[in-house]
Amino acid sequence: MKNIFKTSLLLLCGLLLNTACSDDNGSNPTFQKPTQFVLNEPIIAGSSLDLANSESIVLYCSQPNYGFPTRTIYSVQLASLEDKSDVTDLKGTYNQAKIEVSAASIATAMTNLMLARGMEEKDFPMDVPVYMRVKAYAANSAGTMINDSEIFSNWITLKSVHLLYSLAPVTPPEALCVAGSFNSNSWDTALDMVQVYDAGNIFWHLVYIDEKGIQLNQEHSAGDFVVGYDQINVGGDLADEIVNADGKIASNNPGWYLVIATTSVSGRTIVYDVQFNRPEVWMIGPITPLAAWGELEDGCMFSVPETADGDFVSPEFAATVPGGEGDGVRAYVKIPGYDWWKSEFMIYGTANSDGYIPLEYRGMGGDQNAPEADGGFGYRVAGKKGQRMYFNFTKELGKIE
Repeated sequence: MKNIFKTSLLLLCGLLLNTACSDDNGSNPTFQKPTQFVLNEPIIAGSSLDLANSESIVLYCSQPNYGFPTRTIYSVQLASLEDKSDVTDLKGTYNQAKIEVSAASIATAMTNLMLARGMEEKDFPMDVPVYMRVKAYAANSAGTMINDSEIFSNWITLKSVHLLYSLAPVTPPEALCVAGSFNSNSWDTALDMVQVYDAGNIFWHLVYIDEKGIQLNQEHSAGDFVVGYDQINVGGDLADEIVNADGKIASNNPGWYLVIATTSVSGRTIVYDVQFNRPEVWMIGPITPLAAWGELEDGCMFSVPETADGDFVSPEFAATVPGGEGDGVRAYVKIPGYDWWKSEFMIYGTANSDGYIPLEYRGMGGDQNAPEADGGFGYRVAGKKGQRMYFNFTKELGKIE
């Protein structure tokens, strides 16, 4: 009897265990692509809305049904045309079905859309309809979209939106940098171009340009400000050597160039007039054969290296100069239309293990003859008769020996 009871108990436990396992398998969540995603029409949709006097617009939408609770990412799209052919994405994402959209972001996006349709600043303000919808997708724990989970809501219409011209003025860049093969096309280590003294819209640098090309940029990162061949007007002594290489600014005669970029604004477009001149570096002052301050003195031009990592080398100094607060060793490039000292440079600081010292440019700063305590680089650099200057414009280093 006891054995019969034990056997029956084991069979019952096994049955219960199998049932539990069957229930677990049946309850595993299975992804399903949602078929409906509703954006509710806001109460303000039919009334006049002044974006300039509004902080935000709140949108409510349903949560897409993915078959199980999951993280959902939302974003907003809008259009200015009834057929939605000019649909554009607003920046930013949201983590809930209540979406608070900045009125300023709507104004900016709509202003751009109206300009794309041929409107001009003088046509603003205007009262226009705005068409909006929401995009959603399911995301994993890392925030990455799960495949085939994207869904769009219905469109809603804000029937009368009062729109002011909502774009900030376009101004010339305050900085430019350049990257190319010489630095493995890295924006992190791009060379900062130098402003001409008293001309903040003109930038220059000695640059090695090969057949693969260079690009300009307002910042040290890839993004909206990268400038290639199609965005510049090519000029200068060596303009005929500059070609288009997959959108980059390349040379059919690889070598060094004095690149001078003059920036201006036309409408809402930044214009880049770029000269590609001979890579001439000069010394001037008491160390020259004439001990004079005349520009482009014979026998005072540096030799030009053949490689991107080579040094420009000056002629031998014709005299010894003490440096300090008086006259010292001076060097410059010539920017057409500007005095030599508005594009001068020199080495200041501590030498590295190879004897090279950081190269400092005057740029928009004061005379390169002020102590560090006063915000300068230091006093004039001394030189001895028979010494030379060595400048490496890729590494931004130099030495005198």
